[in-house]
This record gives sequence, structure tokens and C-alpha cells, in this order.
Amino acid sequence: MSKDVEREVLKMYDRSRPNEDDLFETSRVNHIAWSLAVFCAGLAIWLGIALVNAENQRYALLTNQCPDPLFKGAIDKACLVTVHSREHWWEHLWYAATHVRPESEPVERYPARRQAPAAAR
Repeated sequence: MSKDVEREVLKMYDRSRPNEDDLFETSRVNHIAWSLAVFCAGLAIWLGIALVNAENQRYALLTNQCPDPLFKGAIDKACLVTVHSREHWWEHLWYAATHVRPESEPVERYPARRQAPAAAR
């Protein structure tokens, strides 16, 4: 008789048990969103590092910090890899982020070509 009573009690509370089939169900939507967010953050960090390195070399070339000791007017490329043209990396990042356009007119490399004589035309 006690087994029948237990069965009746279990039948009453049968629907309150958790469904074990859906207990460990996972959703892939959050994984895709978080993966995309981590990827974009990593890409932003990588682009920031590349921007700092490019601005470091640009400023070193501008201030002539890496002249070649053997050839006058040439550039020492090994020096460009290791040069620290400003004190901190964030100074390069700040300058590159705030100066997106050239400050003055670009210098023409071949001005003689533009001002060709009228007879040659």
C-alpha cells in the first residue's frame, strides 16, 4: 500500500520536475555576438599598433633621425625599425588620430615637368 501512495504522490508532482532533455540546451547566438565583439576589439588594437608604428617611422623620417652614415641623403632602414622618435607610444597615436590631413601643400617632386617650355608642347 505504501508503494501505491508513493506512485500517486509522484504522479501529482511529475510535471514539476525539470525537463532533462532541455536542461543543457545552449544557444549559439550569444557565442556569435561575443566572438564578433572580441574579433572587432582585436582588430582595433592591431590597427592601433600599426598606426603607432607608422607614425613613429613617419616622424623619424620627418625629423631626420635615421640618416645613413655611409651615403649622404640616404636612410638607414635598420634604424627605422628600432627608432623611438617620441617619448611615448600614445603621443604617436594622438598625433595620428588628430592630424588626418596634410598640414600644407605637398611638395612637388618634379617641378620641371610641370613647367615645360611652350615650344616642347
